[in-house]
Amino acid sequence: MTARALTEHSFASHDGVALFYRHWAPAVSTGVPACATSAPSVPNVSSAGAAAPSAAPLMPERPRAVVLFHRGHEHGGRMMHVADELDLPDHHVFAWDARGLGRSPGERGYAENFGVLVQDVDVFIRHISQDYGIAVEDIAVVAQSVGAVVVATWVHDYAPAIRCMVLASPAFDVKLYVPLARPGLALMQKLRGKFFVNSYVKARYLTHDPERITSFMADPLITRPIAVNILLGLYEAADRVVADAAAIHTPTQLLISGADWVVRHKPQFDFLERLSAPIKESQVFPGFFHDTLGEQDRHLPIAAARAFILRCEAAAPALRAAQPALLAADREGPTRREFDALQLPPDSLAARAWWAVSRLSIQTGAMLSAGMRLGVDTGFDSGSTLDYVYRDKPTGRGPLAWLGRYADKAYLDSIGWRGIRVRKTHLLTLINRAVDRLAAAGTPVRVVDIAAGHGRYVLEALAARKAEVQRILLRDYSPLNVEGGGRLIQALGLTDIASFERGDAFDRASLAALDPAPTLAVVSGLYELFPRNDGIQASLAGLASAMAAGTVLVYTNQPWHPQLEMIARTLTSHRADMPWVMRRRTQAEMDALVAAAGFRKIEQLSDQWGIFTVSLAVRDDAA
Repeated sequence: MTARALTEHSFASHDGVALFYRHWAPAVSTGVPACATSAPSVPNVSSAGAAAPSAAPLMPERPRAVVLFHRGHEHGGRMMHVADELDLPDHHVFAWDARGLGRSPGERGYAENFGVLVQDVDVFIRHISQDYGIAVEDIAVVAQSVGAVVVATWVHDYAPAIRCMVLASPAFDVKLYVPLARPGLALMQKLRGKFFVNSYVKARYLTHDPERITSFMADPLITRPIAVNILLGLYEAADRVVADAAAIHTPTQLLISGADWVVRHKPQFDFLERLSAPIKESQVFPGFFHDTLGEQDRHLPIAAARAFILRCEAAAPALRAAQPALLAADREGPTRREFDALQLPPDSLAARAWWAVSRLSIQTGAMLSAGMRLGVDTGFDSGSTLDYVYRDKPTGRGPLAWLGRYADKAYLDSIGWRGIRVRKTHLLTLINRAVDRLAAAGTPVRVVDIAAGHGRYVLEALAARKAEVQRILLRDYSPLNVEGGGRLIQALGLTDIASFERGDAFDRASLAALDPAPTLAVVSGLYELFPRNDGIQASLAGLASAMAAGTVLVYTNQPWHPQLEMIARTLTSHRADMPWVMRRRTQAEMDALVAAAGFRKIEQLSDQWGIFTVSLAVRDDAA
């Protein structure tokens, strides 16, 4: 085991906050010069620990990395020993301090929501890949406790192509011991707003190692309080990820402490059983307390993690060749079985009666609520409904309009519509970043949205940048949407550069013939409405044929929805009053479809509930 040289850095996360991390460069030479891009782009770099060698270390032809994520209340300094004890001297090793913990900024123990922490992970990994020249597929992740849940949520929601993940005592279900603690905390949060609870865990219940106990008690960077919104968000994310673990294809190892006072074991085994990963395993360490990688006999789980990482690296070529047939997930797989079940009537009489009453409540609500009326008349998935949700202005109908406004507000505040509005914000963000990218490359900005609805999100994003945009073409199959979008173009004063025409978003030849060729294509809220993949493949292939290398695609996806059955049983689609039954696409499936067409995802945004994602992809060499 070789001691590693340590340097300290920061990276700018998604909101500009500079989060702290440590980096251990490889400690061995293997005959190939180190990557020239290994110097971080973010300032505030200092050195600590062992002196750096006089010359840059030599690395394997493909540099590899292990990224460490600490448990809750702690910081990356508590995992520094793992960098050496993993005994992978030819790997880079990184360890961050999560937002609001350790030496990273932010209110102690707090973030705006749990999704912020998940997005921080995504930005951190992209930073490592871009600034150190390490391909994402050559990165392994080792995470513990709360950090393991954050990482598992990231892998579920963002589908990164990392080599593997090792999860030590993932906190999928924290033992709160007080009866009804979780609903009680949720009620208190509604009444009090932001507040904190202190960790009840004593150092002696985390590890048997006396040095680790002493250092924990003396560590000034340990943060006892945790914001209740983060604690509840942890539970919600864990429930979702464990329930939908089949969406994860990343090779996974679980290291489980046999005498864990802090978290329950059952969700850990449920998670492992449901994983779709081609390589997955668990190892239980009898008598270990919660701090698995900081226990007295931690050499055992650390050796297991090392062996797993090396096994996944050795198996990488075979794993790539035998990747799950995600392009055929519409014909076979968990989301197809879920979709088929939603098309069948409920099994029990009680369930059928419940959904009949729910449908009646929608019809009754439509007498008072303008939004529900629009959904009933045009379909709850129509462009008109979507435009109404975007405007977010509760409106009542008839003589009881005042009451209808309350009903309409409740309708617009449902979690699905809240997610839709977050999706709009993310669309605006990534469309603007796409324009920046094209402008920086000197590429003219020619935009096409192939199923724009009324086109509000595109037009609002680009109206303020009119001088930078050469052309905006909006298309939709619905004459109603073409008419409404045309009015919006006039209202925003964009008639000189924007036009709206009727078009079929699944007509490959029509898309391939777009002239002038688009440099920014937007596909929002479309593919989610269609269960089959053949039309989506044709649509993406048509766009790819029209677009040159280096141009960009912005696309959306819906990998999860907590109201999937309610929607299928009670709401109607724009397609001839048919029930609105959706097949979810995991993010891995959606990204595989995009990649098969010749686009490479470089960035993704997701809402805090993991419902809707927006991604930006670049057209690879279109030869």
